[in-house]
Amino acid sequence: MAANPSYLSKSYSANTESFFVRLVEDIGRSLEPSDSQLATLERSYRSTSEFLVDCPELKGHLEEIHPQGSRQLGTLTRPLRRKDGFDIDLVARMNRSAWAVYSGPTGANTLMNKLHTALTRYADQHGLRLHRWARCATLEYADGMCADIAPIIEYPHLAALHGEHHGMIPDRELRSFHPTNPKGFSRMFSDIAAIEANFRSVVMDSLSSEDFRKADITPLPGTEVFGRLLCRLIQMMKLHRDALFGEESVQHLRPSSILITSLAASSYKLLAQIPHLDQLDLMLDIIRTMPTLITTRHAGYGQVEWVVDNPTAPGDNLASSMDSPQKRQAFSQWHNKLLEDVLAVAGTVEARAGLDQVANQVSSAFGEKAGAALRQAQLSRQAQQRGAGKIASITGGGIAVPMTAHGHTFFGK
Repeated sequence: MAANPSYLSKSYSANTESFFVRLVEDIGRSLEPSDSQLATLERSYRSTSEFLVDCPELKGHLEEIHPQGSRQLGTLTRPLRRKDGFDIDLVARMNRSAWAVYSGPTGANTLMNKLHTALTRYADQHGLRLHRWARCATLEYADGMCADIAPIIEYPHLAALHGEHHGMIPDRELRSFHPTNPKGFSRMFSDIAAIEANFRSVVMDSLSSEDFRKADITPLPGTEVFGRLLCRLIQMMKLHRDALFGEESVQHLRPSSILITSLAASSYKLLAQIPHLDQLDLMLDIIRTMPTLITTRHAGYGQVEWVVDNPTAPGDNLASSMDSPQKRQAFSQWHNKLLEDVLAVAGTVEARAGLDQVANQVSSAFGEKAGAALRQAQLSRQAQQRGAGKIASITGGGIAVPMTAHGHTFFGK
């Protein structure tokens, strides 16, 4: 597929690009667990893991407990309807010998029953709530943290990317097993995020020192930042999705996190080394490209199925949750609205419409927490600039542009 050439994209000023990249970072930082939450998360994780390792239901077959999903990838977002707490995904990884025990017609159901029995005992001992789902169980800790725990049996696949970590997970009907590879997917994601993006130096060369001063641009370091940028962009996409599908009546239509993550990562891999004007240009190109990476196939009886293959687990369709015309239409509507809102925010910044207007627009598109994070981060930066001998000169639109202070001389009214 031919990527959208960057020279066909609308270019924005250095100030807008810098502001928007900071905005993505500010939103992402607001979603990170605090030190105390991380400590609580670690204690809960270790306590549950140690219990499962020693429980008789899984003894002899349980090989490892490890995290998967957004916590592992660095794309964690807070649950929309809870004030505190985070959801983490854990894998109860069974060794290869478990396949001989559970691979039969009733094996998937038996394995889930044993995991649920063990977790019920743990929940009762610690006064926790336990919920059972099709292929996992959720522990609800007293501090608002939740852990989804799924059993996976080791089943290496030599033809798969990172196939040494390939495994089999009970399917949703508990009649058989489905290919999966959370550890391999995490490694693939990290490899993609480490790709160094290619930006056109001619754009940077054309900026004068005055442009740098007005925009307060701090050059970002290398590949580790672009790994973070990909994660932050995915966090922003997931926030936008959660805000758009916030009503309980439409939550079942939400595009899955794994689909969004996979499409964004694949788009980044495809586009990162193609020259782009700057980070904002690359982010917009990633968003535009995502739907083009979905393929379709006939599913019989005139039905169409969306397909996004998992390179680390052949046969695992990451778009399988888009299993109805309504869900596929909802994805398209979300994607169109995402691009529209990102362009609107960038356009508002470009027009110097003022911090309040930008923050209100961010709140409308990405939720109140995102708008609050932007305001708080901007005020914090202004305070730091004053402490460092700078003042915040407010432009006609109200967005702060730092300048070096000269004694007691103030600019503007």
